[in-house]
Amino acid sequence: MVKVVGVRFKKAGKIYYFDPGDMKIDLNQNAIVETARGVEFGYVVVPNTEVSEEEIVTPLKGVIRVATDEDKKHYEENAKKEEEAFDICLQKIKEHELEMKLIDVEYTFDNNKVLFYFTADGRVDFRELVKDLASIFRTRIELRQIGVRDEAKMMGGLGVCGRVLCCYSFLGDFQPVSIKMAKEQGLSLNPTKISGACGRLMCCLKYEQEAYEEIVARVPKEGAIVETPDGQGIVISVSLLKELVKVKLDKENETDLKIYDASLVKVIKDVRDDEAEEVEEDVDIEELKELED
Repeated sequence: MVKVVGVRFKKAGKIYYFDPGDMKIDLNQNAIVETARGVEFGYVVVPNTEVSEEEIVTPLKGVIRVATDEDKKHYEENAKKEEEAFDICLQKIKEHELEMKLIDVEYTFDNNKVLFYFTADGRVDFRELVKDLASIFRTRIELRQIGVRDEAKMMGGLGVCGRVLCCYSFLGDFQPVSIKMAKEQGLSLNPTKISGACGRLMCCLKYEQEAYEEIVARVPKEGAIVETPDGQGIVISVSLLKELVKVKLDKENETDLKIYDASLVKVIKDVRDDEAEEVEEDVDIEELKELED
């Protein structure tokens, strides 16, 4: 086991582990830590604890000190500098007529580097822009192109549920989300109904997916031929969360509809999970695939 503290650099950013040494660091304290890109100011979200070696990335960098009042003041001054740098960079982008959207600016705590985050549809030749910015700020400049999910995470906003975006408020990492999740959860495959503010599939599709997978494994699919307590029939609809199936029975040349608990029916012949047949006729499957990230 390795003694660590967990630090975030943004409100809902990824948690990074650092070696606290002999320091006792409490939850919600600020800490000055050494990172791959220099000295940084962070928020302690996991106080002194022990984790397995598999959970850390070696070599483990250390905590330099618990942040002082002077450190906090310097951090606030950097925040003001970032606002000024944002306006300057916007003006320079306009002067160079570059097809890029500036999203955020970040100073490292030691002021050794200024990072400019942007989005663009393709590659952007920003060499002249970097030269201009370097001559103004007289420090190292890094322009970093990010994706639409990262843009939403940085800028924030409200989701269709009316709440603050999950990625902005608490999600530390993005989890892979696929069309299959929407299908298994019985959601409409209309892109406007299952995509988030970023234009990609909503992250919340991932939350209940494990539960749906367990249910799907034991509940017959629509079209399956099953044996029921009242005879053989075909499943015409499924209520996954209630684990109920509606079966069309074939009894003496008469059809009869009955609802059964999934545990009371036995699958005789399952249906082929043909993705093309399940997609609604008015939905373009290629358009849906573009929503996956």
